[in-house]
Amino acid sequence: MSLSAASFNYIRAALRQRSAHHLEDDKVYLVETRLLALARRHGFPSVEELVVRLRARPNERWLDEIVEAMTINETFFFRDGYPFEVLRRDVLPELVRLRAGERRLTVWSAACSSGQELYSVAMLLREGFPELDGWDVRLIGSDISAAMLDRARGGRYSPLEVSRGLSPELLERYFERTEDGWRIKDDLRRRVEFLPINLSGPWPALPPFDLVLLRNVLIYFDAPTRERIFTKVHRALRPDGYLALGAAETASAPGGGFEPVPFEQATLFRPAGQRPCV
Repeated sequence: MSLSAASFNYIRAALRQRSAHHLEDDKVYLVETRLLALARRHGFPSVEELVVRLRARPNERWLDEIVEAMTINETFFFRDGYPFEVLRRDVLPELVRLRAGERRLTVWSAACSSGQELYSVAMLLREGFPELDGWDVRLIGSDISAAMLDRARGGRYSPLEVSRGLSPELLERYFERTEDGWRIKDDLRRRVEFLPINLSGPWPALPPFDLVLLRNVLIYFDAPTRERIFTKVHRALRPDGYLALGAAETASAPGGGFEPVPFEQATLFRPAGQRPCV
């Protein structure tokens, strides 16, 4: 049974109210695809029948599960390659140089999903910056989904997940085999932390960040919500820090509060008026 317009609009309104995610009119297929397994888990043969039941008798737990299912974004280790090369070659050396006096570095992977992005940064720092031994390095990941945060904290990944973007050398150094896949070794997992944060809602107290990774999530918000998030990121980012967006989000980059900093293979952003140190 295909999803009716009334049921689609119900899901769209619930998603916007709870997470500020915006669904375009042509995303009916996405709702049907992402919610089918959830519908069947609750005993309904179709998404339409699940939503009809919810419209008649709302269930807060089921609505939370719907938001989680609809807001899970694809992620993998060292996604897109080039941004991590820019971090390794240009951005992190500059930040390490700037923070040498205070010996403190703080990175935030916002909308981190199951954690691959933050663990990629952790491996990048371990591999290329031995001078950080003894520093106060905080690597923070956040997401709206409690299920994804549990996965991230556990650091468990399937053979398919570790085959995407991860070299055999890094797999050998930082992972251990499990019965059904691989797990990040304890030493690396202890270096990261994960927090529940709804980007469109109130944020908890956060430390000043040197680098914020806000990649491939803002495309799901409307323009006013994006601007509010940019304003809060601007407050959270140190004046000489960097903001990394997804490649598809470059055209909708922030205006007056940030300015682009082009590198050879990618563009990052920093608070307006700041320039990279040579």
